[in-house]
Amino acid sequence: EFAHKHNVTKIVAGKPARPRWFESMQGSILNQIIHRSGSIDVYVISDTSGPIPGNPAGRWIPRSDYRRYLYSVLIVAGVTLAALLMRGLFHPVNLVMLYLAAVVVCAVYFGRGPSILASSLGVLAFDFFFIDPRLTFTVFDTQYVLTFIVLQVVGLVISNLTARGRDQMEALQKRQEQTHTLFSLSRELTTAVGMDTVLNTVIDHTRQTLGRDAAIFLPVQGKLDLRATSPGFILDEHERAVAVWAFDHGQPTGRGTETLPAASMRFQPLKTTRGTLGVLGIKPEDPNSYLNPEQRQLLEAYTGLAAVAIERALLDDQAREAQVLRESERLQTALLNSISHDLRTPLASIRGALDSLLEAEQGGEGPDPVHLDPEARLDLIQTAREETHRLNRLVGNLLDMTRLEAGTLRLHREESDVQDLIGAAVSHLHERLRQRPVSVRLPDDLPAAWLDFPLVEQVLVNLLDNAIKYSPEGTPIEIHARVSGDQLEISMADRGIGIPESDLEHVFEKFYRIQRPESSQGTGLGLSICRGIVEAHGGRIRAYNRPGGGTLIRFTLPLNPPENGPGKDDHEH
Repeated sequence: EFAHKHNVTKIVAGKPARPRWFESMQGSILNQIIHRSGSIDVYVISDTSGPIPGNPAGRWIPRSDYRRYLYSVLIVAGVTLAALLMRGLFHPVNLVMLYLAAVVVCAVYFGRGPSILASSLGVLAFDFFFIDPRLTFTVFDTQYVLTFIVLQVVGLVISNLTARGRDQMEALQKRQEQTHTLFSLSRELTTAVGMDTVLNTVIDHTRQTLGRDAAIFLPVQGKLDLRATSPGFILDEHERAVAVWAFDHGQPTGRGTETLPAASMRFQPLKTTRGTLGVLGIKPEDPNSYLNPEQRQLLEAYTGLAAVAIERALLDDQAREAQVLRESERLQTALLNSISHDLRTPLASIRGALDSLLEAEQGGEGPDPVHLDPEARLDLIQTAREETHRLNRLVGNLLDMTRLEAGTLRLHREESDVQDLIGAAVSHLHERLRQRPVSVRLPDDLPAAWLDFPLVEQVLVNLLDNAIKYSPEGTPIEIHARVSGDQLEISMADRGIGIPESDLEHVFEKFYRIQRPESSQGTGLGLSICRGIVEAHGGRIRAYNRPGGGTLIRFTLPLNPPENGPGKDDHEH
């Protein structure tokens, strides 16, 4: 049936070595195969050296509990006693049903052997106790011979069918258990994140299901390396060499296989469409313990699931590496754009102002002398100074983003006055804020906050710079601060062009700039640095559109000192 189902074309079988009389009684499996092979070619081979020694891993071991046969004898004795008590009420032929019931009970609870014994003992007991002359095995009435034969045949058939049903039920239960374990492993591997989690899940399930220590080998730089093991697992160099052979040849190797069977471990290659990804090795605690056929099938299923999960984890690692490369390329592109535009623009302005001042100082030497009045000279100096500040902020933003990306931003919190904080940020941009009214509204009882003063000042400077760039000249900028629970809440609002609703959640991402003709050019780092600094303090920052036009950016910071105490450094972010 298996051959026909899987389109097998050739079957190789060994020549029977049993006597002909035995085959005439028990039948020949080889003859049955030839008779039912159909279009399949059957090859019969022989070996003068005799039968091949049985494989301990596949050797069938009968049940060793002989109490089952004792129980079968006791049941027949009990049925006989009950039949003796009912002998005067029923005809002897009807008492045969009690023995058939005993056969069924023995077949269901004790198996095929005890049920056959019960059938034979039932025939003998019925003849001995209920057929004249009683208490002898002599039969005068030949009609009972047919009863004996039918009783024996029916007993054997019932015992065989009942035992077969029992075996099928046990096989179904084992199959159900295997299906459950495979489903459990598949479910956990599906939700496992990371290579280490996948490997530990496979090892734990292998140990729980097969009762064996497990080890997983994966190639690292062309060399097979032990990646994960059961607790307390010890591997010697000989077993490592067997694992390498299994990996190189892609075949099961070691204990219970045809290749290097003297090894103390069995190694299964983890194979997918991409090739062999690694090796799963198992080692029994009992040196005399071998896998049965069901366990070998389960192990093969485990290796298939493990190989797929490991392949997925490898692909995830490759995807993350590709994402890192894409982010690196994006960062390089953004930095090049910043250097090409945002850095060159202030440098060009500074150079132009300095060249004009230098020409004015040397104006008497050329054919067209240049003379600057004091007001024009002051304008050039202020222009150079403002562009220098702009260049300094840009370089500072790039350095801050580098620190945030590297995770080396260290906070130095101290008790700070919020009014001084806002005043320092406003004075930092006082030249650009000369044509803009700035409204600062603070409650009288606003307490001091524990924060890193220079970093939070940088947040306010970036927000002010953003408000200046994206709102018309002469429009007001409002700064409010208040206490909300145990948080300090600072808001900055303008009456500018606002932010599209679809971009509100993205304006704090690195290098993100709103794509519209009227927007100013920039690196897209200012708001991202603000979010990094605020979140490093344990706060949040959000952007909103104001009714009537404009943008409102609000961020919160903890008021209380950090757990490691005032005046001490926080951990790196």
